[in-house]
Amino acid sequence: MTTVLIADDQPLQRFGFRMLLESQDDMTVLAEATNGAEAVRLTARLHPDVVLMDIRMPGLDGIEATRRITAAGDRTRVLILTTFDLDEYAYAGLRAGASGFLVKDAQPEELLSGIRAVATGDAVVAPSLTRRLLDAYVHHLPADNAHPTVHPDPDPRLESLTDREREILTVIGKGWTNTEIASRLHVAESTVKTHVGRILAKTGSRDRIQAVILAYETGLVEP
Repeated sequence: MTTVLIADDQPLQRFGFRMLLESQDDMTVLAEATNGAEAVRLTARLHPDVVLMDIRMPGLDGIEATRRITAAGDRTRVLILTTFDLDEYAYAGLRAGASGFLVKDAQPEELLSGIRAVATGDAVVAPSLTRRLLDAYVHHLPADNAHPTVHPDPDPRLESLTDREREILTVIGKGWTNTEIASRLHVAESTVKTHVGRILAKTGSRDRIQAVILAYETGLVEP
């Protein structure tokens, strides 16, 4: 059973999410929060598997709430829901530790599959958000990271990676799925999953989203 906390300041939005989630045999809603501060408090008390986090809420916003939740080191993962796919604050969730981003007008099955994926440790980003989020993120990197040199200094986070792992980290940064990686590199998808797991462990990346950030920060992928 996947446990979920809904954080949104709109009552009708929370009601809709609750109705959808509780129609599923494998999901239950533990509580609802009307702002970021309440989401942080409830998460610390209830330890949900996933927090559905709105970005724009009164008081403590969803980005800072996400940062505090992930910094606590709990198993809870955050799936950010944005009203607009060009939300200027969405990129900040990358650094805050969110495990996924979906637009609120996503199809119900997209939201449900996103929650399930995030709960199992995967990362989810709506296709319409992926490139724009990364582009927005890159523009907020320091100049030397946003425009890496041809031969950047080796990053210590990459030193323990094998050549194959470095190759896979690069294409993860380009947005390839495990299926695409397996097909294009001519390896089994189970092998890709093993490599991804090792990459996350060796680089200290929380999830696939953080691995994408790493690929950009270290110059493996250029904007």
